[in-house]
Amino acid sequence: MPFYHKLGSIPPKRHTQFRKPDGSLYYEQLFGTIGFDGMSTNSYHEQRPTQVKEIRNQYSVKPKIALKNNIKSYRFKGFQVKPEDDFLESRKTVLTNSDCSIVLSAPKQSTQDYFYKNTDADELIFVHRGKGKLRTMLGNLDFKYGDYLLVPRGIIYKIDFETEDNRLFIVESHRPIYTPKRYRNWFGQLLEHSPFCERDIRRPEALETYNENGDFLIKVKKLGDIIEMVYASHPFDVIGYDGYNYPYAFSIHDFEPITGRIHQPPPVHQTFETDAFVVCSFVPRLYDYHPQSIPAPYNHSNIDSDEVLYYVDGDFMSRNDVEAGHISLHPAGIPHGPHPGATERSIGKVDTKELAVMVDTFKPLMVTEEAMKIADEDYHKSWLE
Repeated sequence: MPFYHKLGSIPPKRHTQFRKPDGSLYYEQLFGTIGFDGMSTNSYHEQRPTQVKEIRNQYSVKPKIALKNNIKSYRFKGFQVKPEDDFLESRKTVLTNSDCSIVLSAPKQSTQDYFYKNTDADELIFVHRGKGKLRTMLGNLDFKYGDYLLVPRGIIYKIDFETEDNRLFIVESHRPIYTPKRYRNWFGQLLEHSPFCERDIRRPEALETYNENGDFLIKVKKLGDIIEMVYASHPFDVIGYDGYNYPYAFSIHDFEPITGRIHQPPPVHQTFETDAFVVCSFVPRLYDYHPQSIPAPYNHSNIDSDEVLYYVDGDFMSRNDVEAGHISLHPAGIPHGPHPGATERSIGKVDTKELAVMVDTFKPLMVTEEAMKIADEDYHKSWLE
């Protein structure tokens, strides 16, 4: 996260004595990325954050690949993924490559008897349906429909849902996820032309601090395996921290669209970036206002990236027969564009109410067996007259 945040109690100087009321020391932990060169946070714990009592089960959650080298356009009907009680078991990877995985999840219950930590990837969790609280070692965030939750790798967390009908669209990234650099000045501040600013980003506001001993199960994801580790003290024992590396929330409804006289290219919708893919937000907006404008997107070839579009709500002007929860995959190497009739229908329209999340990857995506369970095999023919 490109700006500083402080929560709870911390000493005036890092790496110095910080004592409890009884005179004993709090335990400092540097929570950092990219060696000692990336964003980091200094946190202070009631107990040592290193106390592993037991390592139990280890099992693979690597996705099973159905199509490794795919050139076919697909539509996947995301709401056909069946809800499951457990948060981790509900996560179904539908598309993946060496940089990221795209996951659908329909958990019915909160995480109850365990904590979770993904050491493989940052997690960008988009809340399509549901409401609740993300509880982490670095504080809590309330969430609702339309929120992006950015959970940096290594964060220990739980999710508490207030509802049973929950639908999540998750991007797991092996590269750090940032706000787009072209929206920031060289100090890291978001610029005036950015479609959002620091005011729109919600940082943790409350710490849960427990000084408890016992058996605390943490399910850790590493190299595609879940490893069950039992810690001797409660993982939410942080009494304060400061730095740049922490979870945060941003609502798609706070994204301010960039419009113009003629159709604007997809980069104007960019919301997050890595060096391996970008994430864009398509939100309700005015259409182009040139007197001869064509609001529908022009046909274009994805020569260098696969395009994934997750449809959230509203009227999807450029597509026929697309519903909320559908995912379209347009692989690199072939052109795509509006469905027949969409260009003509768009002329004269003044605005759109569409809401969607797009992920463009710079490496090809492999299609998983879970994706094929919800695939429309004839979608690639949908551009025929």
